Amino acid sequence: MNLATRIRLAAAAATMAMTFAFAPASAQDISASHLAAARSAIDAINATDDFDGVLPQAAAALKSELIRKNPDMVALINATVDEKAIELASRRVDLEREAAQAYARVFSEQELNEIAEFYTSPTGMKLIADGPIVTREVLKAGDIWRRGIARDLAQMVGQQLKAATEATGNGESSGESPAQ
Repeated sequence: MNLATRIRLAAAAATMAMTFAFAPASAQDISASHLAAARSAIDAINATDDFDGVLPQAAAALKSELIRKNPDMVALINATVDEKAIELASRRVDLEREAAQAYARVFSEQELNEIAEFYTSPTGMKLIADGPIVTREVLKAGDIWRRGIARDLAQMVGQQLKAATEATGNGESSGESPAQ
């Protein structure tokens, strides 16, 4: 089992152990059930998944740097960095707790339950899986539309200004619109 897999498993185990053990970090009164609903919503929308690679990437970068400086210590460096990275994996719970609190401050418990329910449904899972593809296509369409609007606006304004200057005799007709 490679380091990244071991770290993810350790982080997942620590996260699961703390799922219902959240305590509010501030004086705000967020109930345990509200935090549990937030945690369910976070899991459903994969809100913290982008952080899964942080520890394995940091470990790999540290190994590379240390091995470059101490090539005679490869085995010790690899073993030590792996050991310490696995120890740090339990700190993933801190991120999950902070994320749950952030969601609980913004959404009611009922809203969080509804979010989790939707995103664990087949339609919600499809939205998570295919949403980035749709977003990319919408952004591409928006960019094409934006360029077309800018082009058409420039042409229309250029034609109007040209007509106005020709009607008043204030300007020379060069054959090009002023906006071009």
